[in-house]
Amino acid sequence: MTTTSNRTSETTGERRPRAAGAVRAALRLTRTRIGLSLTVLVLAVATLGPLLAPHASDAFVGTPYSGPTGQAMFGTDNLGRDVLTRFLHGGQTVLVLAVLAAVLGVGGGTAVGVIAGYRRGALDEILMRLSDVALAFPQVVLALLFVSVVGPQLWLLVLVVGGSHVPRVARVVRAATLAVAERDFVKSAQAIGVPGWRIMATEIVPNVAGTVLVEFGLRLSYSVGLVAALSFLGLGLQPPAADWGLMINENRIALTVQPWAVVLPMLAVALLTIGTNLVADGLARSVAGVDRGIETGAVS
Repeated sequence: MTTTSNRTSETTGERRPRAAGAVRAALRLTRTRIGLSLTVLVLAVATLGPLLAPHASDAFVGTPYSGPTGQAMFGTDNLGRDVLTRFLHGGQTVLVLAVLAAVLGVGGGTAVGVIAGYRRGALDEILMRLSDVALAFPQVVLALLFVSVVGPQLWLLVLVVGGSHVPRVARVVRAATLAVAERDFVKSAQAIGVPGWRIMATEIVPNVAGTVLVEFGLRLSYSVGLVAALSFLGLGLQPPAADWGLMINENRIALTVQPWAVVLPMLAVALLTIGTNLVADGLARSVAGVDRGIETGAVS
């Protein structure tokens, strides 16, 4: 029995693509490096921003919508607070909520997709039809529905955004699982009586890890935009808290008078979205082998 198990492990080890290998291959691509640089830049601003802010986030430093001055490098917002300070304080919530929502959505979607793709049959049909029902409801409509019942809560934002990712991720992972489930090392594990849950955990999941990494990058970028949009609608942090989406909402009426209060948070969200998308695209290319020059060290 030990010999058979060792043989199976050797076979799976030879044939199992490593997620770390996909990451290393992706890092050779120029697009991945650019995306990673943009993402790290925005993350650094959001993380270190409160330490570098010249004022308290709720301090009044001038008249509303005044232009750049010595006290306020980018002017003031609708209440006379420093735009730069509000911007530096406003990124942490968006990023934390987006990461938590992406982890929740990708984790749940991976579990559903692997189970559906490996078990197949009636369970597969039930899970996929439930996913179809979930996809029929727009994300913002679901958020408004739950907020109207519970009220604006950050944990609810994470659940709504993360839950909306689950059916989308599940479909992609299910397709990858269907292909992996037909491979010889999975059939070998089934033949020697390895339990289904163990096959899914040790044989299926490692072989769809590259696909999951790509999905995480995509869902993170979608989460950033969606969390900022919901904050703009007033479903996230409430005034006087500093938040990028809330900043855009509070200062949009004076965009032509004092644009910085809107431009700075929009620019940060845009750069972060572009960065995470470029990283996800690089991972997708490395996983799918689109860039033939990866093995020789070429970049695109």
